[in-house]
Amino acid sequence: MDTTPQRTRFAFLVHPRTDVRADLAGVHPLLGLVPSGLIERSMARLPLKPWVHATIEASDAQGEVLGEIITLPLSPRLLLGPDRALVQRRVDEAVDLAVSRGAEIVGLGALTAPVTAGGAKLRRRTDVGVTNGNAFTAAITVQAVERVVGAFDEPPVVALVGATGSVGTAVARATARAGIASELLLVGRTPSSLAALAGSLDASWSTDLADCRRADVIVLMTSAADAVLGSEHLKPGAVVVDDTQPRNTSERLAAERPDVVIVDGGVVATPGLVRRGHPIGLPDDRSFACLAETALLALGGHRGHGTIGRPSLEDIDRMTGLSARFAHLGFRLAAPTAFGRPVAVPGWNAPAVLPAPSRAEETVA
Repeated sequence: MDTTPQRTRFAFLVHPRTDVRADLAGVHPLLGLVPSGLIERSMARLPLKPWVHATIEASDAQGEVLGEIITLPLSPRLLLGPDRALVQRRVDEAVDLAVSRGAEIVGLGALTAPVTAGGAKLRRRTDVGVTNGNAFTAAITVQAVERVVGAFDEPPVVALVGATGSVGTAVARATARAGIASELLLVGRTPSSLAALAGSLDASWSTDLADCRRADVIVLMTSAADAVLGSEHLKPGAVVVDDTQPRNTSERLAAERPDVVIVDGGVVATPGLVRRGHPIGLPDDRSFACLAETALLALGGHRGHGTIGRPSLEDIDRMTGLSARFAHLGFRLAAPTAFGRPVAVPGWNAPAVLPAPSRAEETVA
């Protein structure tokens, strides 16, 4: 008797990123001719509705829709703006659309997770499960950090920016458990939260982004709408893993600091997920880790809520186990890219560089 759980259907919520016009041009070329400001004003004032952006099938069950990507008509600025009623209404409309199309679990992409308190504001939904995708995002992020750390002859200093957020807290706990850093520096905005988390992990903390300059590896996990990391925050030869959407690094930063390696974080190789429809800013054989988590839960026949709020280490291990179970469809750390282009990362897909100077040598310099 076959006891394999029946797969459930999912929906995954996204929204246009910082360059609204460019993203919507992928939906319809004429939208690429409309100024972003005008589009944003329309999003704020008109009763626009969410739409199905793309569908996803599993390659081992082609012809059967596993999930759909649904776009909210809100920009990052509007999502993080003062009109919370507008945001709540648009999120609810997107979830309603997902349910009407048969979704049994809804994943929260990009800023839809933080604006719903990691899904906690949707816990009230009894007609559909919700997951913020942060458990698998944390798992993939730590795997990327472990690859980067492999280039150093000694454990490096690792800084986590946005450390007290939903993903950040999970990454901090998992990185501390892995024991791969000589110092774990937690960077955020709230001293009390930072101090409490750092105390539980034997880590250091700071509210000043400038302190990242002593880190060899920096992981960005904030929910800010604009790029926040500047050249002045980086030591020579640092490696930055940018886990943010919208992203907190810019190509201008990469041009200013060619000595620094910037890696797109939270990207998963998913060759076994067949995506049809409009683009999501990644090649067809890759997914964001939060999308991959939602797909994994659906593949595993999950019902009810998934990851809500801050993921625990148990949540991370559960998603890692699911990714191994469905490894025939991918669900592994993708080869490194920077702004969507392949990049050589020492210790990951390139030979390790010479050891960094000792802390004492840096002090003398």
